[in-house]
Amino acid sequence: MTTPPYQPGYPQGVSDKSKVVAGILQILLGTFGAGRFYMGDTKTGVIQLVVSLVTCGIGGIWGLIDGILILVNGGVDGQGRPLRD
Repeated sequence: MTTPPYQPGYPQGVSDKSKVVAGILQILLGTFGAGRFYMGDTKTGVIQLVVSLVTCGIGGIWGLIDGILILVNGGVDGQGRPLRD
C-alpha cells in the first residue's frame, strides 16, 4: 500500500488549484473553457468550447455563469478535491 505524495503548503485533501484563479479565468475566458481546463476538468472544458463554437459565441454565457458559481460556491478539481481559497 503506497501513500500519496505530500504537497507542502496545502492541507491534504485540498486541491493545489485556486478557487479565485479558476473563477476569474472562467469569467474572462469561459467561452474557451479556460477555468475548467485549469481545474483539470477537461471534459467540461471541451464541451464549453464546442457549445460556444456551435452557437457562435452565445454559449459563452455558460462560462460567465459558471465562473460566478465557482467564485461563490467553490468547486472541485479534476481529481475531486475541493479548490483552495
